[in-house]
Amino acid sequence: MNPTSIRHKPFATALPDFRNLGVWLRILLGVNLLALLWVLARNQSWPRLADEFVDTALWVEPPLFVLLPLFHLLNPWLEKLSLRHGRLTVLLLVLLVVGVQHAAFGSLFGDLMEVRGPLHAMLWAGLACIFMLGYFAWLNTLYSPALAEARLLALTARIRPHFLYNSLNAVLGVIRHDPKRAEAALEELSDLFRVLMQENRELVLLSDEISLARQYLELERLRLGERLQVDWQIDCCPPDTLMPPLMLQPLLENAVYHGVEPADGGATITVNISAEGPRIRIMITNPTHSVGHQSGNQMALANIRERLMLFYDLEARLETHETHGRHEVLIELPHRRQARS
Repeated sequence: MNPTSIRHKPFATALPDFRNLGVWLRILLGVNLLALLWVLARNQSWPRLADEFVDTALWVEPPLFVLLPLFHLLNPWLEKLSLRHGRLTVLLLVLLVVGVQHAAFGSLFGDLMEVRGPLHAMLWAGLACIFMLGYFAWLNTLYSPALAEARLLALTARIRPHFLYNSLNAVLGVIRHDPKRAEAALEELSDLFRVLMQENRELVLLSDEISLARQYLELERLRLGERLQVDWQIDCCPPDTLMPPLMLQPLLENAVYHGVEPADGGATITVNISAEGPRIRIMITNPTHSVGHQSGNQMALANIRERLMLFYDLEARLETHETHGRHEVLIELPHRRQARS
């Protein structure tokens, strides 16, 4: 399996990716929801509902705190197993941990869950495990590779017309008074579209994304001149980081459209990219104006949010803020490096 591909999704393999935060959250929520349903089914006194759920959690949570880190450690090995063997291994591990817990602490907690013995506890844990595996199998169908790739292609196709329109206008603006510069710009535009027309289901190097963004900004500078200033704060960013393609360019296009074009004397766009532990942090800011373009911003942001979801599930986030007269776009995503050959 190629870890740099859109196919490498939490639900696109035989088993869920137990290293993914979104998978952990879904397991925690799913198992606790089953526990709540169990409490509701046997509850005979509403005032005792909260106490009964807390008692049930004393049995439900400890195995989860053992199993999730265990699955995290075993994930590379589990990914190599077939679907049947992988699910069977997960089920056996769940039964083993719950059985050991009940054998060790069953007498301590008494019959909080009215569990009559280790086999009874293992039966309920096995049913919960089968339910969660079925849930992830349903997500696997929902987010199948073919569907994910089709959605990704549709998303990237939305970007290209805007980029082409703006770039051609920039070249037309200088073609009469500076034909050599226009010719060079058309060559750059050709190089850019060679990148844009590639299959964008693979993660790309951060250094390539920065290079693409610089080419785009040079084309925009053809028509905006010195009005467009960019402050690159990228000294602390690792260039071999992998990220989804076409992340920076549409954000910079928004920054130019909303922050530079309406400004009479021009404006500065700030691009800050840094590594913070296991995360990559990308911050793009531009000035805001009371009078200017009022539309065209949300489509690109929704586009990027959906592509981040396709690649990273809940491990990545995109936020926007208005602070001290500047519009900020923040992206955080996992720090993944290109595998060494």
